[in-house]
Amino acid sequence: MLLDLHVGNLIEPLAGRTWERETILRRLFASIACLRGQNLSDSDPVFLHYGNTSEFFVDLLAVWWLGGCVVPIDPWLTAFEVETLAKTVRPRLSLWLGPPDEAVGGPLSKMGIRTLDMSDATGNSPTGPGASFPGSSFSLDKTALILFTSGTTGDPKGIVHTHRSLRTRWMTLRQSLGIAKFRRTLCLLPTHFGHGLICNSLFPWFYGQDLFILPAFQNEVILRLGSLLDENRITFLSSVPAVWRLALKTAKPPRSRSLQRVFCGSAPLSAHLWKEIRKWTGTEEVINSYGITETGSWVAGTTVPDFTPEDGLIGEPWGAVIRILKNAHTEPPPGLAQECRVGEEGYVWINTPALMQGYLGRDDLTASVVSQGWFVTGDIGLIDDRGYLFLRGREREEINKGGMKVYPADVDAVAERWEQTVDVCTFAYEDPLLGENVGMAFVIKGSNKEILRDFVRHLREHLGKHQMPQRWYLVDEIPRTSRGKVNRSVVAGKCGTLEPLDMRRLLR
Repeated sequence: MLLDLHVGNLIEPLAGRTWERETILRRLFASIACLRGQNLSDSDPVFLHYGNTSEFFVDLLAVWWLGGCVVPIDPWLTAFEVETLAKTVRPRLSLWLGPPDEAVGGPLSKMGIRTLDMSDATGNSPTGPGASFPGSSFSLDKTALILFTSGTTGDPKGIVHTHRSLRTRWMTLRQSLGIAKFRRTLCLLPTHFGHGLICNSLFPWFYGQDLFILPAFQNEVILRLGSLLDENRITFLSSVPAVWRLALKTAKPPRSRSLQRVFCGSAPLSAHLWKEIRKWTGTEEVINSYGITETGSWVAGTTVPDFTPEDGLIGEPWGAVIRILKNAHTEPPPGLAQECRVGEEGYVWINTPALMQGYLGRDDLTASVVSQGWFVTGDIGLIDDRGYLFLRGREREEINKGGMKVYPADVDAVAERWEQTVDVCTFAYEDPLLGENVGMAFVIKGSNKEILRDFVRHLREHLGKHQMPQRWYLVDEIPRTSRGKVNRSVVAGKCGTLEPLDMRRLLR
């Protein structure tokens, strides 16, 4: 399936480009010829500095054809961060679409890494007279993909997937989800992380569905989202809560009703936001998907009958076994004796044949999260009496307020239900008496005393006393990563430089 070339068309609506089969094969033939001249083989790592383009997807295929390993590079990384990754990966090649950025390409060249401009890769169509593809070095157990999720300024954490683990993920998704509703898939997520690349893009494209590619996380694109869905008759898209919060408040909804399925993942989805997405998209089939890059992204979701959106509801596994255990340690190995009761919160463990090979050069880190094929996610969750998975938050985000546990995602979900909320992030801050306490950064429509009173009144009505924020920060925006996620520690750090609101005075 990977290299039999039964891929769909590639369309870039904003650039007005459409690559059909012949164009894709021509580019692939040219890229293979270009890369073969670099003696690329045997899982050699290759940096790809251009994502969310047609060239990215075809050149990825070319690297794989020759037995190489693709390392997509986040374009928002600094030159120092890219150099840090290069010291860890030691790539053979660094591919660019245009002349390399000198601030990045210069240090890479000094490290002996060859930089190539792939924008001029040309060649005859392999369907033309006398043209044929060279032999492939593809093998299922070769390293296919390295995705970095953190540590670009210190000890990088590179997640390694083989062709076998990726292929397993796509096969299980097809068995669980079918393929028909993906026939015109929109990608507006970054292609340098698992959600956007492995599942949103490669899964439908490799099964012959058309892939519509947009720049990732651009406000002007999100403002036009409804019309772009209509103009291109999109049947499927996947995104993250941050994109939806902006789209719901700024973009006109689509009118064509072409959408058949919508996924939302990478961060908790509240019931309120869930219902709003359903209303805006015009489809009831809005699925909260759960995925981790280490498990090949999508591993579970609400493909369950007649469900009502609930905060933290995930649903059923797709090609995986999920257990809730009382500990998060890989020694001793997870066993049934450690399983939580129905409805009891614990640590989410996953067993899937699509599990990563490990963390690049970090056997110690791999051993800390993998035991006999089981992966501990770091998420806190439960399984209810229907067998549905619910998530409560991340272990490292849990706020220990004098022994009382507060999950920031729960507080965020309540805040989101208030109609004036634009964005919110709950976090821990040090408390000399309780150890930790609850802080909140929030963006709302308006900032007068009455609006603030209504906001606090809403929270008091729906939160326990121990969950109520004690420090409040009204901000213009909440910073997010290039993956659209909130790093609560980063938000807490930024708020630590600000003066919190004196809510007692404001609420008198």
